[in-house]
Amino acid sequence: MRLFAAVLPPDPVLTELGARVDALHRLPGADALRWTERTGWHLTLAFYGEVGDDVRPELATRLARAAHRHHPHQLRLAGGGRFSDRALWAGVEGDRTVLRGLADSAAAGARRVGIDVNQKRPYHPHLTVARNRSTTGLAPFAEGLTGFAGRDWTVRELSLVRSHPPAPGVPGAQPRYEVVAAWPLGG
Repeated sequence: MRLFAAVLPPDPVLTELGARVDALHRLPGADALRWTERTGWHLTLAFYGEVGDDVRPELATRLARAAHRHHPHQLRLAGGGRFSDRALWAGVEGDRTVLRGLADSAAAGARRVGIDVNQKRPYHPHLTVARNRSTTGLAPFAEGLTGFAGRDWTVRELSLVRSHPPAPGVPGAQPRYEVVAAWPLGG
């Protein structure tokens, strides 16, 4: 299974962001972007890639421990930016220190069971809203997220999510995500 650890914002938070992203769809060049589906919006903590059946139970045990060590915390989606002109994202404000610690624990637990977690860059919490495989500049889209400030919400659990790749040869097909397990924070 292709797996990652994530925090899943609640529906009202995603609805607020969705309203702002809908406005971005009207900007010139928006048709050239591959917009992510709201049903898949999440904050990735650690990406694991393909994880074998023999490793998953121990990974789950490690993630349960990680969740237990971190307390519930407040976040909100706010602002946005871009990774060069490859990806457009919504930003995260609030108790990012706890979120970063949770991400570090999710990565460390995976390494302890032999999963190679590629962490070349410092953790940068974000929610990807579009990807770009064209020459369209993302600066106007990132500017369209400036000033966005969603409602606060309490992060209460860590989720292990399975990524189902999109169907090959289907234009516009996107990955589908399935929560495999979730653990309460501080519990």
